[in-house]
Parts: sequence; structure tokens; C-alpha cells
Amino acid sequence: MHVIHHLVIGGMENGLVNLINHLPEHEFRHAVVCIDDHSSFAQRIQRKDVDVIDLRRHTVGVWPVRRELLRLFRERRPRIVHTRGPSGLDALPPATIARVPRRIHGEHGWDSTNVDGRGWKPLWLRRLHSPLVNRYVAVSRDLQRYLVKTVGIAEHRITTIGNGVDTERFHPGEPPSDLGLSEGFLRSGVLRIGTVGRLQAVKDQATLVAAAAAVVRETPALRERLRVILVGDGPLRRALTEQVRSAGIDDIVFFTGASDRVADWLHALDVFVLPSLNEGISNTLLEAMACGLPTLATRVGGNAELLDDGVSGRFFGPGQVQVLAGLVRQYLDDPAQRRQHGAAARRRAEQHFSLRTMVSRYGELYRQVAAGRSR
Repeated sequence: MHVIHHLVIGGMENGLVNLINHLPEHEFRHAVVCIDDHSSFAQRIQRKDVDVIDLRRHTVGVWPVRRELLRLFRERRPRIVHTRGPSGLDALPPATIARVPRRIHGEHGWDSTNVDGRGWKPLWLRRLHSPLVNRYVAVSRDLQRYLVKTVGIAEHRITTIGNGVDTERFHPGEPPSDLGLSEGFLRSGVLRIGTVGRLQAVKDQATLVAAAAAVVRETPALRERLRVILVGDGPLRRALTEQVRSAGIDDIVFFTGASDRVADWLHALDVFVLPSLNEGISNTLLEAMACGLPTLATRVGGNAELLDDGVSGRFFGPGQVQVLAGLVRQYLDDPAQRRQHGAAARRRAEQHFSLRTMVSRYGELYRQVAAGRSR
């Protein structure tokens, strides 16, 4: 039984769906418990025998959710409960009381209210629940270090499994004609840069907008050659729209809103930008690499484990507007380098971050834990 906050469009959620779809059906059975709820994204689960159960904590409160988790664990008797993220901690006490044989907890990254993982309450909750966990999974070496040095988890209790990308679904390609982009975004000679992610503080799309504004303000002739696409929706949509309007770049910035056509939008880009304040392992960065896009990303969290600086893209610091603006200008001025970095990104995704490798490692982890091997 996988326990997750909600099953909607997102990197952690996408990884879970890929795992369920690709683990051997004859060996593994699954159910997904959402602490809150799920969206149509759950339809990406290809197996018909997988229940998705909503507990709606935002409506009923935490204690009814814990009682329902206890009932579910006693009724379904899972061999393993695999919780993910802070919300998943709520499932560990009921799983322990219900005598679920093995309990795995996954750390996948940071939320907008705790971008460095040092907030006292989340840290205290992680430490409080640690005796109830048989094995931890960290999706990056950075998160593994956090668990060891900050939370105090013994290193032998942690398995690091990086995310994998489906390089058959995400591949270099041309954008479809029905994305709704105007002619100004599609004409020859235009460089389309953009990002994919929920519009929230930790993703820091504001730095990308500010960098684009700096490029066209300092070199007005580049306004005709630069376009920005922001894929996603979220609580900062209004603030970002106002930032774009105030900067006078409404004509070169396009907001897609929420969309599950990530591959199509990546095909519409020439350069992918990831300005996040922190990351676990970014699925969208991996997907952009698999699509053959050069990437400009902040050197935070697990990003340093994905991007080969100067080979498949370039790093900049969180909030470094002028540095990012300079890197965008370099790609505008040097299409050959841009193409070289994109080709290298595709090769790196294929060679080091395949979906097959990720699924294989999770399968081996589940076998070890089910057999009672804790290390």
C-alpha cells in the first residue's frame, strides 16, 4: 500500500504511477491511499486491479484519517506500507499498531513552507516517527545527507534511488499545432525558454520572469527573438501575471495554466529553465533532458546530480537574475552550443536515468524488505 498526500500532476506522483505500471504484475499487487484525494491523473495507472482510496483529510481532519488508515491496514493486511513525504508520516503509527510487517518511508524533496528542511515542526515529526520506519528511501544523495546529518537517521537504514524518466515517452520532437501559441512564438529565429511546475514560491518562476525582463530591457533588439512559456498553475499565478505586466513583457510571456501535456510543452521549448530554491530530484528536469533540451538550473538539492555543468547545460544560483539573464543571452548568441548541450542532455538521460533502472531498484528494495533484510 502506497500512502501519498494526493495523486495529482506532480513529480513524486508521476514516479509512483510509473513504478506501479512497470513492476512485474505477477509479483506485486498495489493499492494507493491518498491522505487527501486524487484527480484524473490517477487514470495513468494502467493496471485495473489497483484501488485508489481517498481519505480527504482537509475535510474530515487528521484523527478520522488515522482511524481509517488503521481500519484499512487491518482489513487489507499489506506486506509493505510505503509512505511518501510529510503527509505519509500520518500512516506510520496506524501501520505499526496494525502490525504491518514492513514500513518504508520515502523523502522526495521540499515544500514551499520548508525549502531547506530545517523547519522545527517537520524536523521534529521526522525524528518522532523514525523508530516506526524499517527502511528509508531518498531520491538523491542530497536528501540522504539531510536524513543522516539533520534528522539523525543511521546511514545503513537509507537506500538512495534516483528518479527515472521514460525516454520513449519523452524524446526530442516538434510541438503539435494545437497548443494555442501565437505566431510570435512559432516563427523562425525565436528562442523559446520556459519551465514546468506548480506556480509556488519554492519553484521561483519569478526569477525566470525577471531574467527575461532584464534581457529585453538591457538589449531591446532581443525582444523579437525571446519568448517565455510558463507551464503550470498555482497560488502565485496572479503575482506572476502582475510581475509580467509591470515589466512590460506581456507580449513575450505565455501562461499555459494547468496541463498534463508536459511532453508536448517541452517540445515547444528550445531551453528549459529550473529556477527552484530547492529540489529533491526534479522529474521535469529529467524529462527536459530526455527531450534533448539544454537546461539552465539552480545548483540546489539533487540538481547537481542530474545536470553536467558546461556539457548538458549550465548552473546559476537561486535568485541570481543577472546570471540567468547572461546564460540566456549566451544561448541566444550561440545556437551551436545550445544544440550540443541538448544532445548531451539526451544521452545523459538515456545512459544514467532510465525508468528501467529505477523500477529495477525499487523491485529489489521491496524484495529485500519483504524478506526481512533491513540493510
